Amino acid sequence: MARNKEKLVLLLDVGPSMHGVLSEVEKLCSMLVEKKLIFSKYDELGVVVFGTEESNNDLTTEVGGYQNITVLQDIKVVDGDLVDTLQKLPRGTVDGDFLDAIVVGMDMLIKKYKDLHKGKKRLCLITNAIHPIKDPFEGSKEDQVMTIAEQMAAQGMKIESIVVRGRFSRDANKGVMDENDHLLSIFSKKTHTRTVYVDTPTSLLGALKTRRVTPVTVFRGHLELSPQMKIKVWVYKKTQEEKFPTLKKYSEKAPASNKLATHQVKVSYEYKSVDGSSNSVIPPEQRIKGYRYGPQVVPISTAEWDAVKFKPEKGIKVLGFTDASKIKRHCYMKDVYLFIAEPGNTRATLAVSAIARAMKEMNAVAILRCVWRQGQQNIVVGVLTPNISQNDKIPDSFYFNVLPFAEDVREYQFPSFNSFPASWQPNDQQQKAADELVQMLDLAPSGKEALLPEFTPNPVLERFYRHLELKAKQPDAAVPPLDETLKKIIEPDPELVAENKSVFDALHRHFELKQNPKLKKSSRQWYQEKQSGSNAHVSGGQAVNSIENQPPVKIEKIGDLTPVQDFEAMMSQRDNPEWVEKAIKELREKILALLIHPDGEDKYQKAVECVAALRKGCIIEQEPGPYNDLMHRIRQYCEEKGIKSLPQLLASRDLTLISKSEAEDSNVTAEEARSFFVKMEPKPDV
Repeated sequence: MARNKEKLVLLLDVGPSMHGVLSEVEKLCSMLVEKKLIFSKYDELGVVVFGTEESNNDLTTEVGGYQNITVLQDIKVVDGDLVDTLQKLPRGTVDGDFLDAIVVGMDMLIKKYKDLHKGKKRLCLITNAIHPIKDPFEGSKEDQVMTIAEQMAAQGMKIESIVVRGRFSRDANKGVMDENDHLLSIFSKKTHTRTVYVDTPTSLLGALKTRRVTPVTVFRGHLELSPQMKIKVWVYKKTQEEKFPTLKKYSEKAPASNKLATHQVKVSYEYKSVDGSSNSVIPPEQRIKGYRYGPQVVPISTAEWDAVKFKPEKGIKVLGFTDASKIKRHCYMKDVYLFIAEPGNTRATLAVSAIARAMKEMNAVAILRCVWRQGQQNIVVGVLTPNISQNDKIPDSFYFNVLPFAEDVREYQFPSFNSFPASWQPNDQQQKAADELVQMLDLAPSGKEALLPEFTPNPVLERFYRHLELKAKQPDAAVPPLDETLKKIIEPDPELVAENKSVFDALHRHFELKQNPKLKKSSRQWYQEKQSGSNAHVSGGQAVNSIENQPPVKIEKIGDLTPVQDFEAMMSQRDNPEWVEKAIKELREKILALLIHPDGEDKYQKAVECVAALRKGCIIEQEPGPYNDLMHRIRQYCEEKGIKSLPQLLASRDLTLISKSEAEDSNVTAEEARSFFVKMEPKPDV
């Protein structure tokens, strides 16, 4: 049994007013279970729906009441069946009472766990809260909610409420909604949880935190303002990039009868010497890491590494203070950290609050030098920004962002339009059309952001988890089409585009798009056009494509009959970046073979054709090294053998070295390239 497993009950409103958003609720809850299967497979979950015509729960049977509430799934360890259950939620016929549903969920947790696992029991309510709840037999609704919230706190339970509004609540009674919002806020205050309001399917998809990460400090120690003034602080990560889960290799070799088999594949490596006849395994203490330096491998022992390592001491020091306007937002790097005073330390809390409020009043920030751990090699320098709390029960704190060093700064200089000729300058109509386009693309034109970062899920991860769940059930299933909700995140909003059609039309009228004839074609485009041209032949006065409606043949090796065509075909294959390197290497070997085993002038002519193709390919790929090295080897070979015809053929085709003007990585000047044929002329016999 996992030590930190969570006990969760989902309380889902399936009444008629929620039918329009239930499909998104199904996706949200299914995603919750799918992520728990990957990250928290020991968590337990139950499902309660309210607003159904029938009633099926223990409280209805035991004490009566609690109508129109159905326990769809008792609390159990998450599994694939839960995903299927949540993907087929019933459509209710009556307006449900969310307070009764909360009591039913509490009863399930109390009966299942009693006083165990305090702090790990949670309720999650998803409703629009637009219908009134029933009046209690005694007291007011607020008194009833207070009693339930206190009982919930005593049992160590928390409740998270997601309220769906927007277009789903336009005709609702505002007085009822305000009353329900007030009642839900009591739960939030008593259980120290949140109530989230969403108004779109996209924001609903990101409202429920499907994966909970336990906060871990990255630093505990002193914030040193001076040698005489230090404050004890704890540092947490405020934000962190969510990465793909680590998928382990799974083996089916273990016998089915072995119930203790983990089926995990473990990979181990052995190092053997290739020198001499001995193939004995080299033990770890006799191994030394080697690092490539050009064609050589330089061994560096662990002791040498330790001798040259920079070993700073753990600590955080304030280097100074500056005005907040001098630190630009685009300079922030990596994740955001949160600095808080040491919990329970009153003096540290007062010191942090005093400094934070003084910095806020002066609009100042602090520059820090941080070494999070002892022996850490890298040092970070960043900016400390005050975070003044609006809640009396939450102390003030700081946000910390890493700043770039000089080597990290990238300055991209773009020329001004004023430096261009007058004919290139935009006129008033063009400038107006461009301005209107930029203003139309604003995601927050009325002050309300369309895609709130806190409620916008990562579409790549969402699609990965859904596809993973599908593949688990159907290994041969095709990739499903992109979900409509995710399309709204990564594609232009159709409503926004339709509303601003006039802006696009104005842009099309004032800007004429033309193809730039001077634009250099990409290597792939050039080779594909070259191939399509070489595969066409004339028949009956018309060009006929000989491979029409047929897939291109994949070339994996340069042959002897048509080496140039094979080389061009390999260079145009872009399914693997290794094809380019392989094509260049094989054509070089083919050229050298043609020179070493000549068969008259025709063989030299074929070699020259290959050299021409190699030069063209290396220029397109901006890889001058292999070609220039080959030309030096050819020059050396001709001088040693006294060959005169080959240099003449190369000179007639202007197949000289690739200069720096043709490829940036070349170290050959234009003058050296022009004089290369002179150096290749063999010396006269004496």
